Amino acid sequence: MDKLKEKFREKATPLAAEIKTLIKEHGDVKLGEYTVAQVYQGMKGMIGMVTETSRLDPEEGIRFRGYSIPELRKQLPKAPGGTEPLPEGIFYLMLIGELPTQDDVTNITHEWQRRSNVPKHVFDVIDKLPESTHPMTLFCTAILALQTESVFAKAYSKGINKKDYWEYCYEDAMNMIARLPRVAAYIYRKKYKGGIHIEPDHKLDWAANLAHMMGFEEFDVKRLMRLYMTIHVDHEGGNVSAHSTHLVGSALSDPYLAFTAGMAGLAGPLHGLANQEVLHWIMELKEALGGGLPTEQQIEEYIKKTLADGKVVPGYGHAVLRKTDPRFAAQQDFYRNWIKHDDICEIVQMIYKVAPPILESTGKIKNPWPNVDAHSGALLTHYGIHEHDFYTVLFGVSRALGVMASLIWDRALGHPIERPGSVTTENIKAKIAAAKAKA
Repeated sequence: MDKLKEKFREKATPLAAEIKTLIKEHGDVKLGEYTVAQVYQGMKGMIGMVTETSRLDPEEGIRFRGYSIPELRKQLPKAPGGTEPLPEGIFYLMLIGELPTQDDVTNITHEWQRRSNVPKHVFDVIDKLPESTHPMTLFCTAILALQTESVFAKAYSKGINKKDYWEYCYEDAMNMIARLPRVAAYIYRKKYKGGIHIEPDHKLDWAANLAHMMGFEEFDVKRLMRLYMTIHVDHEGGNVSAHSTHLVGSALSDPYLAFTAGMAGLAGPLHGLANQEVLHWIMELKEALGGGLPTEQQIEEYIKKTLADGKVVPGYGHAVLRKTDPRFAAQQDFYRNWIKHDDICEIVQMIYKVAPPILESTGKIKNPWPNVDAHSGALLTHYGIHEHDFYTVLFGVSRALGVMASLIWDRALGHPIERPGSVTTENIKAKIAAAKAKA
């Protein structure tokens, strides 16, 4: 018997129950500008950082430098013959704050092509890990292996002026973004395609080249990859991957170290891993209901059973949004325009119709609407990317654009190390007692 573990259990179990009661009975007690409930429940609603690249409005959804996703799908430059924005364009917008021209986007494509060579030791590190290693572990390990190339770390060790930090951060960010598709595709081919790798095609744009190196040459897969890489880039600064990158970067850790921290957070089931959990749940639903296309009534009953079993409906609900995620709507539009019919995608549509009223009726869910994860895996599966545990790597490649643009701005604006204060439960109980005494 582990005596330390048992001793901890004796301490933790009653305190967890006490905290739950404190939140229920005294959650609205103020601790300065914020409440007991906010302090205990993930700092929801607290404004504690500045993010220039995007803003998430609970009612309107995400806006990138003021532009909505539907606006960006219309206004951002596209590849020749393409229908979806090039991710290079949204990176330019987040970094510069202005809509790019076609030439601006072409220049970024060429710049990333020029910087895209991945050192051999990165592939060697990936190859040394066991075949059973999760793709996100491989991805994080590869980013750390790339850290040997950090321009920021080398310059800092020699001594540089604070006002120049952003320039070296920029170089690292651009180099890393350029190399991530190659790294991600290498992991995909090693993990699922027998280690038969595909060399990059430098005539292709950033997202299309990722699809090519993964082994997908169809125009529609490249079209989807451009959309996927555009809509997953950023979701303001408070989400785990963006905040982790910002936090670690605030210590002047170089962009590779900061981004690895962000990817470790993205790998969690309450963040980026949710997209594969949605697919698992839908496949289980499909199998449980006979394997074909179920009816709305069958799906409704399955959702109620899921909730009765104490489980969640993955892909539904969001910490901030109080409406259907515009990223979900963009993928719905893609499905209607370019796929027309697919059983998994049709099930996604039926869940969207029946799930919100059921979830809302529980009285426990403030936002019963779908988020981006509710649809993304279905589209990837339709085009033959069936490896669900790889989906978060694709999410990570996209998210690099947003968090790196933000990190460059952090260094340019001289943001200091992030160091919020904290309190103990005893402090909070004393505050509650003081508040009750005044009442």
